[in-house]
Amino acid sequence: QNVTQTVEEEKPEPPTIQEIKQKIEKYNAKVTNCLLMKLNDDGTYTGFIKVHLKLRRPVTVPAGIRPQSIYDALKEVNLADMTDKRTSFYLPLDAIKQLHISSTTTVSEVIQGLLKKFMVVDNPQKFALFKEMRKDGQVLFQKLPLTEYPLYLRLLAGPDTDVLSFVLKENETGEVEWDAFSIPELQNFLMILDKEEKDKIQQVQRKYEKFKQRLQQTLKEARGKPG
Repeated sequence: QNVTQTVEEEKPEPPTIQEIKQKIEKYNAKVTNCLLMKLNDDGTYTGFIKVHLKLRRPVTVPAGIRPQSIYDALKEVNLADMTDKRTSFYLPLDAIKQLHISSTTTVSEVIQGLLKKFMVVDNPQKFALFKEMRKDGQVLFQKLPLTEYPLYLRLLAGPDTDVLSFVLKENETGEVEWDAFSIPELQNFLMILDKEEKDKIQQVQRKYEKFKQRLQQTLKEARGKPG
């Protein structure tokens, strides 16, 4: 009788504190700014990552709320809880946010931290963190699992963002659990999709209208020529 067994792939052994120390020293030697990594006594380490925000769709933010102050940050005041009013807002395309994180900070925590900094109240499942790599003149994106540690990836790749960078994008892989969203959020999604559809229709109509005008002008000029 044939028995099929699931064989788990052997995961590499986690690096020792000494190996981490050597990697951090090598990393810091290449840093051209003050954004160094620091090793702690317990073997964890802290450092900085930069995340590019490449969001094509608007996000939901509290309406009419002042920006967060230093006092609010120190007291951990969540301004989003101070009002039930919501509005849609386009974040600047390709904005860059710098985060100071730990080696134990996961991708899930990075996404939640970014949304909190921009006071975005959308469900974090709408978003995904990607690593962007350049190889042979091509730009490659790979979605990171929620349990991955971005700072460790940064340490392995070095400080050069041309080798590796992080990008926050919409989660469009079909893994979004729509049941987790409220009815107002789902209605907001429909409004956004309706607007995008109308904008696309107008773009196509303008494109072919210009093409039609050029053809008509060419025909008019051709009729005026002899022969």
